[in-house]
Amino acid sequence: MTLKIYIPRDSGALALGAEKVARAVGAEIAGRDIDATVVRNGSRGLYWLEPMVEVETPAGRVAYGPVTADDVAGLFDAGLAEGGDHALCLGDPEAIPFLAKQTRLTFARCGITDPVSLADYEAHGGLGGLRNALAKTPLEIIEEVTESGLRGRGGAGFPTGIKWKTVHDTAGPQKYIVCNADEGDSGTFSDRMIMEGDPFVLVEGMTIAGVATGATKGYIYLRSEYPNAHRILNEAIDAARQAGILGKSVLGSQYAFDMEVRVGAGAYVCGEETALLDSLEGKRGQVRAKPPLPAHEGLFGRPTVINNVISLASVPIILDKGGAYYRDFGMGRSRGTIPIQITGNVKHGGLFEAAFGMTLGEIVDEIGGGTATGRPVRAVQVGGPLGAYFPRDLFDTPFDYEAFAAKDGLIGHAGIVVFDDTVDMLKQARFAMEFCAVESCGKCTPCRVGSTRGVEVLDRLRKGVAPEAQIEIVTDLCNTMKFGSLCALGGFTPYPVMSALTHFPEDFRPAPVREAAE
Repeated sequence: MTLKIYIPRDSGALALGAEKVARAVGAEIAGRDIDATVVRNGSRGLYWLEPMVEVETPAGRVAYGPVTADDVAGLFDAGLAEGGDHALCLGDPEAIPFLAKQTRLTFARCGITDPVSLADYEAHGGLGGLRNALAKTPLEIIEEVTESGLRGRGGAGFPTGIKWKTVHDTAGPQKYIVCNADEGDSGTFSDRMIMEGDPFVLVEGMTIAGVATGATKGYIYLRSEYPNAHRILNEAIDAARQAGILGKSVLGSQYAFDMEVRVGAGAYVCGEETALLDSLEGKRGQVRAKPPLPAHEGLFGRPTVINNVISLASVPIILDKGGAYYRDFGMGRSRGTIPIQITGNVKHGGLFEAAFGMTLGEIVDEIGGGTATGRPVRAVQVGGPLGAYFPRDLFDTPFDYEAFAAKDGLIGHAGIVVFDDTVDMLKQARFAMEFCAVESCGKCTPCRVGSTRGVEVLDRLRKGVAPEAQIEIVTDLCNTMKFGSLCALGGFTPYPVMSALTHFPEDFRPAPVREAAE
């Protein structure tokens, strides 16, 4: 029986040397004349252990990591083929605490299957949701998604079922499904992991959305910084088309649906749904005024569903297991699971999928293991570059949309960036304003001008020029940006600025006082 050795082709693992490891393993297989094959899987998301090599033994998979190319010969000498003991041996990967504590629904196959093998996908439960959907009416599909409580995982948290129902009910000669894969927030990589590690689940989710709403064409709007995901997605789409999952008759049904990938040009603002639509239409990415909503007049003026990657990738399990099954996970109005991405100055960085409800402290201290430097955690930013900074005093906050909103924060795309006690929060506040100024599409004055003025004010504050006056001005600027900006870029920039000022006021002291203290 041919031995299977799994080595990730995920970008995170590649950045850590997985390609060199794969070549070294291939050379050992050839040199030792072993009946083995290398399977390039996705990553399980334990990035401090990547590249993580797994071997399939009669007793189950055995993992080793982090592996370098220089370790490979020694691993084979130690009996890698049989799951032999070695200093890098991690044992059963499912028993590693970081994985064992998770509730993997959306990411159930990530790191387990060959991402571009449709047979592998079906063998691990794939296409069950689509087949169930085809046995229902479009409204029954939408009712299932609505019952699940699924909300937009891109940050807005809008109920997915309501969005689909609006597009279903809106007449139009053509409707579209647009997947927002312009994952640009700092500390986020869940979209990329799905697209590189389990692309068929995204294809399946988009197809179900098409069947439910009457859309026959789908687009994945992918950020240009993800060339690896681009290749893998196109391989998966071609395989799905050849298998009859996509095309004029989805799995032999009356429904037609096809899709393609479009690559963006690197603008952060194109993660906003209407700017994304302009870019997709070949225009400069600028935010549109609402109404009309994209569900009524979206891509090319037609009714359009715009969902994030994780939202769409969560749909297959909902249709497979039922809306009630998915709804049973979570708390309050935050139902199901959320892929939390733990990054920054943290010991165990990676993706942790769990039901809503864990506290921020549990995620940072217990799951993340605290800081990589060993110094105390001072601040945690949740929700990307526009997310609020939370001090340890707020670590009892449950990971829940409403709970974070009540503390003037936001979950966003569920990226968590950890900082130790050496962080300068005035610099972080300035970065937020500068980021907004650089990335603004320029359409509305509060965002375009407010962020530029914000940088200037914070620079004066750094120099100790009339500090109380500068704090008053930046507070007023944030208020104007929050309520006057056309989209979330300008509207959410006040979150990191004001949270830094509120929770870490000592960092906003005049420069002479700061230098004396240091």
